Amino acid sequence: MTDNSQSGDEKPFYRTIRSFVKREGKLTVGQQNAIDELWPNFGVDLSDQSLNFTQLFGREGELIMEIGFGNGLSLADMALAFPETNFFGIEVHKPGVGSLLVQVKKHGLQNIRVCGDDAVELLKQVPENSIDRLQIFFPDPWHKKRHHKRRLIQAPFVEEVVKRLKKGGILHVATDWENYAEHVLEVLLANENLKNQSENTDDFSPKPDYRPETKYERRGLNLGHGVWDLLFAKR
Repeated sequence: MTDNSQSGDEKPFYRTIRSFVKREGKLTVGQQNAIDELWPNFGVDLSDQSLNFTQLFGREGELIMEIGFGNGLSLADMALAFPETNFFGIEVHKPGVGSLLVQVKKHGLQNIRVCGDDAVELLKQVPENSIDRLQIFFPDPWHKKRHHKRRLIQAPFVEEVVKRLKKGGILHVATDWENYAEHVLEVLLANENLKNQSENTDDFSPKPDYRPETKYERRGLNLGHGVWDLLFAKR
């Protein structure tokens, strides 16, 4: 547990309990080579400076940020399908970062930047009203009740995300754990600065076409497992 306590009346940014356990895993030779070769141009490290996305990507463009992109295959697919859009991915597990950069090299993608640090810390560098869509696909559900406090989607975190969304910007969460889906729905509905994009206004949304269906997701669906998408726009 990290102690983020502060003296005086200053309000802490957010995070006392991490929503992830950092397991490095073993990098393949290709992943390590991709990191060594591409990180100087595509990698972003934590600092105390505000991020300038126009400068970072070398152009203006719609900005999509993804927290926890896993092996990066779906993020690479989106970047390939939408070359005019800028994609910024955050993943704490180094093999996932390497896997994404392998795809960047394979497809010659120029519209991806990647950070390997804690998303909560990285958000401190993100200017307010700068993100068009922030997506969190299949985050760790921490399904045991005693671990629910570790879930990423909590009210303080959502408040920080909303500040950084543009007006009308979308927060998109997808999960294959129904209990977590219900938890996320409750948290997002409680934020008065967000509006549910589902037709029922208090329920889940159909999967948007832009979100690729992963092999893991497809296997689960074939076994009768559910997937829940939640899309909320900043008012």
